[in-house]
Amino acid sequence: MSLWEYHTLSRETTEMYGFINTCLKSLVTEKFGEETWEKLSSLAEVQDTFMTYEVYDDTVTLRLVKEACSMLDVSPEVVLKLFGEHFFSFCKQAGYDTMLRTLGGNLTEFIENLDALHSYLALSYQEMNAPSFRVEKIEGDGMLLHYYSDRKGLYHIVPGIIEAVAKDFFDSEVTMTILNQSEEDERTGKKEHVVFLVKQQKRSAALVVEKGQRRAKDPQQQADAFKGMQGRCPGLSGPPPSGQGLLPRGVRSHWGLVRSVVLWGKENLRYTFTPSYPDKLWMEEKAFCNAFPFHIVFDQDLKVKQTGVNIQKFVPGLQTKDIRIDEYFTIVHPQVTFTIDSIKKFINSQFVLKTQTEMIPQHQRTALKLRGQMVWMPSLACMLYLCSPKLRSLQELEERGLHLADIAPHDTTRDLILLNQQRLAEMELSNQLERKKEELRILSHHLAVEKKKTETLLYAMLPQHVANQLREGRKVEAGEFEVCTILFSDVVTFTNICSACEPIRIVHMLNSMYSRFDRLSSVHDVYKVETIGDAYMVVGGVPVPTPSHAHRVANFALGMRLAAREVTNPVSGQPIQIRVGLHTGPVLAGVVGDKMPRYCLFGDTVNTASRMESHGLPDHIHLSPSTYSALRGEGFDLRARGEIKVKGKGQMMTYFLFENLRASEAAIMGRDGAESGLYVENQPDNQPDNQRENQPDNQPENQLENQPDNQHDNQRENQPENQRENQPENQPENQPENQPENQPEQRNTQTLNGCLCTENQSAHINTQTLREQAGAQLSRHSENQSEHSYTQTLRKPARAH
Repeated sequence: MSLWEYHTLSRETTEMYGFINTCLKSLVTEKFGEETWEKLSSLAEVQDTFMTYEVYDDTVTLRLVKEACSMLDVSPEVVLKLFGEHFFSFCKQAGYDTMLRTLGGNLTEFIENLDALHSYLALSYQEMNAPSFRVEKIEGDGMLLHYYSDRKGLYHIVPGIIEAVAKDFFDSEVTMTILNQSEEDERTGKKEHVVFLVKQQKRSAALVVEKGQRRAKDPQQQADAFKGMQGRCPGLSGPPPSGQGLLPRGVRSHWGLVRSVVLWGKENLRYTFTPSYPDKLWMEEKAFCNAFPFHIVFDQDLKVKQTGVNIQKFVPGLQTKDIRIDEYFTIVHPQVTFTIDSIKKFINSQFVLKTQTEMIPQHQRTALKLRGQMVWMPSLACMLYLCSPKLRSLQELEERGLHLADIAPHDTTRDLILLNQQRLAEMELSNQLERKKEELRILSHHLAVEKKKTETLLYAMLPQHVANQLREGRKVEAGEFEVCTILFSDVVTFTNICSACEPIRIVHMLNSMYSRFDRLSSVHDVYKVETIGDAYMVVGGVPVPTPSHAHRVANFALGMRLAAREVTNPVSGQPIQIRVGLHTGPVLAGVVGDKMPRYCLFGDTVNTASRMESHGLPDHIHLSPSTYSALRGEGFDLRARGEIKVKGKGQMMTYFLFENLRASEAAIMGRDGAESGLYVENQPDNQPDNQRENQPDNQPENQLENQPDNQHDNQRENQPENQRENQPENQPENQPENQPENQPEQRNTQTLNGCLCTENQSAHINTQTLREQAGAQLSRHSENQSEHSYTQTLRKPARAH
């Protein structure tokens, strides 16, 4: 039957102190690591830490043991025995080392005094329900150990504890065999009785022989030692001649001489003291009853023959002649039946008796407990119970109507009450400190979780190295990136969609689309710079330089086009279409502003990338010549569009990107880990991870020097969305300046002197409340149209309120 089945068959709930569960945690963490304990506590659905002086239900411990057996794939017997060995070491580390060492001079005495130790610990751990042990001496080698417990299935802990004690304290090896396991038939309270056959063998015997052999190698030193022994023991003969083989009769060997000395010492020690008893007891009956105010003498029929004066005071019924002791008292510990034979079996145990409730006088508020020793007197056929009140504190002393004067001056119970009062105060203080420590640990964990959330949100808006520098109060120097690839995209006919739908439907559409784009940015490791309205901007190679920046942005663009087809146009019900433009070139990146810092990109590369998007076609990816050069021969399907006239640039040869011939759609979309292996690159060891470190001190942060005035002219020519697709190719670049005021409003995007800034940045890095700056004033303008084969749209700045 398994450990768990044992527990489920027992309907009575028992409890354990947190000290036991803490020991189990210590065992798992020391043997298998902290991660194993975290997994174990999670599977068992228990808390991570336990309070030493707090009581927990047994099911907590049993769930931990059950899950440990399952995780380690071992039987409960192995786990419990390992726990027993560790429990002994854990108790020594907890400060009980000296107390355990002084229990007995040998293993038998140690076990016989375990119940007394539990009784003492019960003064501090009031709810402790400890097992009980009884040693039965047998003929020959070994002894019988009787184990009694209320908890079934935990007896495998005992061999682990006893073997560790024998090895550490008594330098011996112990083997334990289970002889019998049955329901309790001797006692009234314990549910399980297990009998172990214990055999003990000294571990140091071989070491003694080895030491003797080493000493025998020096004859002169040995001879001097034996001469010293002879001086102290004149009756001993001297050592044999050196090198002699067989010894003549009457001559002792070296070890024979040593044995004689040892036995001679033992004889003297053994027979030096002989107890002397008087012919009669020189003590008056009254003096005995006064000197031992708490004692009871009863015969084999449990009839009371004699009592101390103070026990009569608190239990007046004992003054009645031939009253039975079991009418007034019950045995609390050990939980045996109240008979002479049962008491004799546990004669070496400490007995705790408790007054029965119905026999308590009315003026006495609570039951009186007595703790002491049973002594059998064969000549009188009577049992002497020499005891004292069992009290934990001065409060209990007062509750029972007792005073220190009621306890005999020679009785150490007086000192024990006072000392335990101080110990209980220290325990309460320790318990409070432990609770505060646990509260701080939980708060620290919650703080770490919240900090992680804040950092995640912060790093989503600013590059990690930039956010860390700003948080530390350092100035972020602008960094020049020699080459990167920038992407712009927008939604086709977005103005018409806005005019025909409720704002909330537009928000849902954009959120659905941008959520897909954001996931793709993580798949291809490109940096999202901003979103303004329907415009989406990313960059590859910034802020972390990478040789595959163009490939990453190109694959991201292909993924964008696929992802956009999964989003429905709220007006037509058809998949939405996007325009995408790419350009490759140098940029300057830096942080602008103090109150609302933004990570911005500066340079003509930004303008050209925007032109590629605005001059693109629906559902097409438009490339500049530099991006085409970076992607040529890398497995991408690239086709020439031809020369087109780009505002501020003149005639440009541009290209379209259709697909990646070397990557599947699943890899492009990053589904089921298919994107792994898309990018294989080796960065030089001296390449900076986060920024260009060797930036000149005088490098301007917010602008590029010697730029032509028209380089930053990123103005979009605003026209109705429905006119973009069918705009003639020979559309003139110069547009009328005077626009009618009643023209429909057209969406705008944000540009500041050729720079594009990240959106949704925090107003202050150290604050947890992040605010979005919103609200842009939109204006619509109509423009003259002429025949042209591609769409020409130019960005126009929008100012935030």
